[in-house]
Amino acid sequence: MKTSTSSDTPSIDPAKPPTETQISAGGVVVRRPTGQPAELALIAVGPQNRWQLPKGLIDADETPEVAATREVREETGIAGKVVAPLEKVEYWYVATRRGTRIRYHKFVHFFLLDYISGDVADHDHEVNEARWVTFEEALALLTFPAERKVVAQAQTMLHTA
Repeated sequence: MKTSTSSDTPSIDPAKPPTETQISAGGVVVRRPTGQPAELALIAVGPQNRWQLPKGLIDADETPEVAATREVREETGIAGKVVAPLEKVEYWYVATRRGTRIRYHKFVHFFLLDYISGDVADHDHEVNEARWVTFEEALALLTFPAERKVVAQAQTMLHTA
């Protein structure tokens, strides 16, 4: 009979949380008021009022484009139509789920959307504030450098269209 030793069983490092992959989608929804600079909708979330682009997890039955449209509508109160794909952003973060720390490897598919209808006052409860801002204001407000890059890409696409 063999006895188990610590070298026979795999060691689990309690300091290193398990890793999961998350796939999300979001959008840069743009409106062009007559005689005014183009504007996009940003959201503020969390206790720090972190400014970011609307985004969220892709449901099992959704394409990234459908998820981006849904998330923009839910988080900003705005309906938009996908015009073109933008950057796919990749990052890591750690969160607690049901008392367990999880390390997430997240991928976010961003899309450029044209404004159809809606009001930023109709954002959902997960969002502290949704606001129309110019591209210049967005680049100053956004918390994450990767999202500033996405907004700059959208701005370039609009100027070359």
